[in-house]
Amino acid sequence: MSSQHNKSSLSALTLAAIGIVYGDIGTSPLYTLKTIFDPTHGLQLSEGNLLGIVSMILWGLTIIVSLKYVTLVLRADNRGEGGIMALTALALSSVPKNSRWQPLLMMIGVFGATLFCGESVITPAISVLSAIEGVEVAAPGMAHYVVPLTIIVLVALYAMQSRGTAGIGKWFGPIMVLWFAALAIMGLVNIVRYPGVLNAFNPLYALNFIAGHPGAAFLSLGAVVLAFTGVEALYADMGHFGKRPIRLAWFAIVFPSLALNYLGQGALLLTNPKAIENPFFQQLGPWSVLPLVVLSTMATVIASQATISGTFSMTKQAIALGFLPRMRVLHTSASEIGQIYMPAVNWLQLVIVLIAVVSFGSSENLAAAYGIAVTATMLATTTLTFFVIRYGWQLPLALCFGATGFFILIDLSLFGATSLKFLHGGWFPLLAGSILFTIMLTWKRGRYLVGQNLLKHAIPLEEFLDSLFVAPPVRVYGTAIFLRGETDGVPHALLHNLSHNKVLHERVVFLTVHIHDEPYVPNEQRVRVAALGHECYQLHVEYGFKDEPDIPGALALCAPLGLKFEMMETSFFIARQTVVSAPEGGMAPWRERLYVAMSRNARGAADYYQIPTNRVIELGTQVEI
Repeated sequence: MSSQHNKSSLSALTLAAIGIVYGDIGTSPLYTLKTIFDPTHGLQLSEGNLLGIVSMILWGLTIIVSLKYVTLVLRADNRGEGGIMALTALALSSVPKNSRWQPLLMMIGVFGATLFCGESVITPAISVLSAIEGVEVAAPGMAHYVVPLTIIVLVALYAMQSRGTAGIGKWFGPIMVLWFAALAIMGLVNIVRYPGVLNAFNPLYALNFIAGHPGAAFLSLGAVVLAFTGVEALYADMGHFGKRPIRLAWFAIVFPSLALNYLGQGALLLTNPKAIENPFFQQLGPWSVLPLVVLSTMATVIASQATISGTFSMTKQAIALGFLPRMRVLHTSASEIGQIYMPAVNWLQLVIVLIAVVSFGSSENLAAAYGIAVTATMLATTTLTFFVIRYGWQLPLALCFGATGFFILIDLSLFGATSLKFLHGGWFPLLAGSILFTIMLTWKRGRYLVGQNLLKHAIPLEEFLDSLFVAPPVRVYGTAIFLRGETDGVPHALLHNLSHNKVLHERVVFLTVHIHDEPYVPNEQRVRVAALGHECYQLHVEYGFKDEPDIPGALALCAPLGLKFEMMETSFFIARQTVVSAPEGGMAPWRERLYVAMSRNARGAADYYQIPTNRVIELGTQVEI
């Protein structure tokens, strides 16, 4: 029974991984070869060039996806979790706290995360746009409807986010299996018509193309990288599915289907060079165009959905790690804690996606903007992986250089090639990523300055309590919980309460929340209690960066430790900090103003920690930075 259950679970997870993890890379055949041989790039469509390009794609999928991500990077898990933020936290914890690498690793990780967000903006735009462009093949006169139809599909997709994917998510896997089956079948049909395309499996064709046309080959790399978009999703979704289902899905379904379709498109172009206008939709003839438009639109919507959900997840992690202000997070599933909806992120991303669609107008134009974000994120991942295997796994230096150095050279080559597209659209994701990078570092720096200001004026808690109970104030019925930062002394809310109300509750609890550089903290390690005397207690609550903060839930875990809470007899005192910019602060004036604006619009602590609003008392305090 156990063996059958495990097999069933593995099958279900593999099917789900096909639907969610591989949507982005699975829809790349829609536009990759069309973009590479776009007339504006000047690459002649000849047998040698085509076999060289297809060989580069096949071996790129083998080296970058199969070897680097599926084999190596998936091993660098942060207690089962993956993604650039989880990898950054793992790399930071691998090197000593006072190491000179700490600031650099943090910068690399944050910039990689912001570029992932830039890539996440391009993915829905280019995927849906390339699918709708199939309409042009069926009816050339409808070309001017492509952008409006794309906008309608995208607006509908983002408008559905608040409803969650619990209802339609079960169809993602079967639809994507149908999609990959279609890719494989179309590829086989065209390979049978021109078996000579199978020579592309020989890496010598790629090497000969590079040696014979070094300039054209380097330029082509900027478009070949489109075949690898979505590789970060392999790693980012590891915590949802596990390594084994992701690997099984790749080697059993996704990789063979992609390889067959790229070979099939190559065979089609060798027999019918005119099909280069849109080779994907011409693989089976005119009768198949409209069915393929419908199927590809569904596939690209699923790919976009996975990207949107990934952005929500990464933003939530960044908030927990202190890189972004608290935002509203809504849960769209009663059973799956990972299914969340963030209104602010959702609508902001839609606006940027629509700007990209309207500004670039076609998948070919968007392709130039796509590659640079993908390759920069890949380079950041490889760099962070080196520090994990060297300092975290303690592997020999030569082995670490050998394991990652080869991939870094490839990443640098791809990044260099895509950088040539900077003026043709590559600036777009870099601009979006740079703005987010500035916001994240400003928030991190601002929180540090606020903490330093509070620490400078902090009154040591133990000494304060000793002096307070020399002549104790009047004690009133109930429990008071004061939220207290990790480096704070006496909470400002307590000082204000004593100053204005002249009373102290009969039981006082100082609550400090700790966020760790690991995804989850088990319940048995969630709370720690220290008695301070006079019915005063210090309560430490531990969370991982993917845990859902739930203070009432944490308080329920305190009963075995001698602290039992009745919520209707408990009051939460929270200091509402009003941050103001000082003339000679620790940041540039514009950054201070940016931090102040974000601080004033951040989600309240009570709401974020799920504290009942009718039990909260907020007291104001002003902090300069």
